[in-house]
Parts: sequence; C-alpha cells; structure tokens
Amino acid sequence: MQIFDTNIPDVKLLKPKKFGDARGFFLESYNKKVFDELLGMKIDFVQDNHSRSAKGVLRGLHYQIRQPQGKLVRVTAGEVFDVAVDMRRDSPTFGQWAGTILTADGQEQFWVPEGFAHGFLVLSETADFLYKTTNYYAPEYDRSVLWNDKNIGIEWPISDILQPTLSDKDQKAVEFMQADYF
Repeated sequence: MQIFDTNIPDVKLLKPKKFGDARGFFLESYNKKVFDELLGMKIDFVQDNHSRSAKGVLRGLHYQIRQPQGKLVRVTAGEVFDVAVDMRRDSPTFGQWAGTILTADGQEQFWVPEGFAHGFLVLSETADFLYKTTNYYAPEYDRSVLWNDKNIGIEWPISDILQPTLSDKDQKAVEFMQADYF
C-alpha cells in the first residue's frame, strides 16, 4: 500500500498493490496494521457502508457534529469525484477542501478523518461506493453543508451535467458560514 499527501495534511490518498494476470487480479483492500502504520495512529472501524448511485448523483457534504466519523472510502464499480472539507475551526486548513477521483480500476482509497464533511459526485453511468467508518451513524447529529457553497469553492467536475441530482436533505443543506463546526 502506498500513501500520498493531499493539499490538507490529514486527508490522504492510498493506493493498494494490485497483482493481476490472465485470471483477474488480487489486492489487499484493508490491513489494520499497515493502515495504522501508514497514518501513524491507531484507527478502529466499526461500520461498513455500501451505496450505488447513478451518473450525476451528488451525495454530501455530510458529517456528524457529535460521534464524528472518520471514513476510508473507495469505489468498487465506476468512478466518482470525492471531496473532504475541513470543519475543524481550530485547524489551519479550516474551510478548505481536498478532492480526488476514485475509480474501480485504480482501486484508490481516500482517508477522510473525523472533523471533515464528505461528499462525492458520480462520474460514470453508475458507481458502487464502499466506506468504513470510525463511529456509528447517529441521525440526530447528522449535518449537511451546501455542496456548491461559494465560501468553500469546490471545483466539481460538472461540465457535462447541468445540475447534479441531490436528495431533499442535500437540497436543504446549510451554507458553510451557518454550519456547526468542530
């Protein structure tokens, strides 16, 4: 497994070693010991989630103000643009975002630590998105920040999509300046 820095030091891109031949491929998608060594801290995951979305679906930007969730995310089918926004008011990168394209072919993974809002936009016809979380889902603490808030300025790759498809929750998300912060 290789680890790469992003423009936000706590957010990381990971690439597993992939071994392939005429039969297909093998990769180790998660190994606690290796993951903890790469990040330099102990991380415990308690929940795995799987979503499937159609092209143009944008999910996020979501976070939990209490029981915050760190997320290790990856795509097993398709392609997405994945984003993390720093919601930690005492952080030097508060309000900044990091983004990357995740693909099933590349098997990249994105580490989004606790204290970040997270979202993704589906670029392929469909995408299967899997993620591990460091805390359980708690709907009473769930928060959403507006995906296109100008204060954050995320550069979503939406040139061929007039408007992304959003849930009611994401349509009603608050602007960054009105959000709850850590």
